[in-house]
Amino acid sequence: MAETPENTALIADDDEYFRMALKSILTKLDFTNVIETDSLDAAIDRLSAVNGQVAIALFDLGMPGISSPASLRAVKEVYPGIKIAVVSGSTKKSDIMSAIETGVNGYVPKGLGAKQLSEALKLILGGIVYVPTLMAEGMASEAEPSTNALSDSDQKQILEKLTPRQVDVLKMLVAGKATKEIAAGLGLSEGTVKIHLKALFKSLNVRNRAAAAVAGTKILVDNDHQ
Repeated sequence: MAETPENTALIADDDEYFRMALKSILTKLDFTNVIETDSLDAAIDRLSAVNGQVAIALFDLGMPGISSPASLRAVKEVYPGIKIAVVSGSTKKSDIMSAIETGVNGYVPKGLGAKQLSEALKLILGGIVYVPTLMAEGMASEAEPSTNALSDSDQKQILEKLTPRQVDVLKMLVAGKATKEIAAGLGLSEGTVKIHLKALFKSLNVRNRAAAAVAGTKILVDNDHQ
């Protein structure tokens, strides 16, 4: 089979054995070409060599070249079409929030089992910003202190109250799209998108895009599986 962006993935992790495990999972997800690197610089070099023609790139936070999740911001900006996810041993909420705020498409803890990790990658490839459910709950409450924190029992009711257009905007926000990209994708003006975003922030009881993406991920994923 010819190598194409759709069947090519990149793993950037200095743990050789974990790279092997990830490669095995990606192979089962029909990736026939898996590029392996052990540092941020090496990953950037390989992405440049293939002109960014990969479907997904997985980065460990603890490898050489990465001082914080913000180190991935430039990668996302240069290659906006690549699904970029952090696969890390860190479960610190500050790392998760920092990663999501840089615009990556997901944060996957290394502690997940192979099946869960595979499911997380499927969601990311499908356009969902993945954050583990329990972590998402904690992140939403820590990021946006409120006496009216979003509860599981309210999720379906909140989703039903959103207009179809607000749901469309939320899905694109969760997918890591910027306001300009949402506007172009939905055929709206940026001003109209900003109005929808303000309405979403109010409905989700959050104050910024990062917290809305986390809350939106939980609502959309949980209700999709019901």
